[in-house]
Amino acid sequence: MDFWKSAGMHLLERNTNGWLSVTDDYLRAYFTRPEIHPIDESCPAEHAIFEKLMADPIVAIDDSEIKAIVDQDAADNYRVILRFRDYLIKYGTLEASYAALFGSETISIPPVFIDQMVHLILHNILKGVEDPMRLRAAELFFREQVVTHGDEQLMLADHEIVEMQSQSGFGGIGQLLAESGTPMREIALDVMTEQNKSNYWNRSDNFDMAVDFRFTQPAPDALGRVMEAWVSHFLQIKTRIQAVKSIRDEAWSWHVGCDLESTRILNALYQDEPVSEDEIFNILALYKMEFLNPDDVMDSVQGKPVYLGVAMNDEKRLVFKPQNLLTNLPIRHA
Repeated sequence: MDFWKSAGMHLLERNTNGWLSVTDDYLRAYFTRPEIHPIDESCPAEHAIFEKLMADPIVAIDDSEIKAIVDQDAADNYRVILRFRDYLIKYGTLEASYAALFGSETISIPPVFIDQMVHLILHNILKGVEDPMRLRAAELFFREQVVTHGDEQLMLADHEIVEMQSQSGFGGIGQLLAESGTPMREIALDVMTEQNKSNYWNRSDNFDMAVDFRFTQPAPDALGRVMEAWVSHFLQIKTRIQAVKSIRDEAWSWHVGCDLESTRILNALYQDEPVSEDEIFNILALYKMEFLNPDDVMDSVQGKPVYLGVAMNDEKRLVFKPQNLLTNLPIRHA
């Protein structure tokens, strides 16, 4: 089944290693973004640069050509997009470009571009997946989530969709309320279940299905499978990642937070520093990662699990950082 058509997978090619090679068509898609695409009122210099890039996306553009653009905002946008283009060309694939962002490379790239890279890389990794629950869990990697935490529920919903729906409401009734100035304070999205998850295939690009993230539900396990695939794709390391209710390990030796909040909380717990009940409440999921080949990890961690954490912040948002799964593991090589 096809999914995430909006990611732009058709613009890329897979190389012999299974990574996504940067193509001319992929670069052209960025040159046609609204911030870049010239309008009728754009100056001749801006039109000239655009036409050059559309004809040859990797053509060199001299800074003097950009300085000739009358609209300085447009000129700055071209500098950003060309810096991003040159960065992608340097590394050749999306995976190598993404990994380098969190290594020795220092480059300023708009966060939305990074999320789009993750979106495409995950599409590549999960292309043969048949379980929509795993695809919904993968959305956490590149889309911020709103958390609803209460009695007998732990719901994750897409932050952008929740914001959009809260402003516009639903269907004709929502439009009438919006026109009358009535605020839409309560949002009710469909919750993905084992019974209705097949609906995801037809609406995967809408990102409008909430998911129950309680320990007893399928979603935490689905996220574990996505994390295993992510690590394997980038590092060629096989792991087993299982959701756990708590960490009870006197030999606890390594952990990785998958977001800023879980990193902070796990660091405090590991160092035996005080952690409040409110902070513990923010933890949404814990995982135990085991390496199937002991030689993949440092000697000091061989035979020991790595614990992973996922947590919401005080604003009840989950901002997942998939790069932590690549940069913070105790592996021998990267």
